[in-house]
Amino acid sequence: MMRADFYLIAKPRFLTEPLKLVCELARKAYDANLWTLILARDAEQAEALDELLWAFDDEAYIPHQIAGTDEEDDLTPVLIAAPEFDAPARALVINLRDGAFDGACERVLEVVPADPSAREPLRERWKQYKARGFAVNKYDM
Repeated sequence: MMRADFYLIAKPRFLTEPLKLVCELARKAYDANLWTLILARDAEQAEALDELLWAFDDEAYIPHQIAGTDEEDDLTPVLIAAPEFDAPARALVINLRDGAFDGACERVLEVVPADPSAREPLRERWKQYKARGFAVNKYDM
């Protein structure tokens, strides 16, 4: 069954740097041998994630790249895609964009900001995933 997991940012270490949560999720996926597509909101966020994945943990190496910058997209376990690049879906998708992910995958992760005004659109997204038959879960992070 397809799953949609919503990660609500609550812990102080993620409040100031929410992309660190994305890095943690990508590391867990890589450790579990799950090939991951991260859908960045824009090219600037894709660049920021690329840099942060190199630096966020001295003990972790997560092979990654921005989609379309190299011919080895298919060989990279974690692929970061800006909206202008149409990357094929993978089993796990981390969605940072404004709309629900509408492609095929086994599991989609939605990172929910701490800002209460940003949460209302995500409630709608929750309903959209449920209507599409996803099992939906919430985690406080």
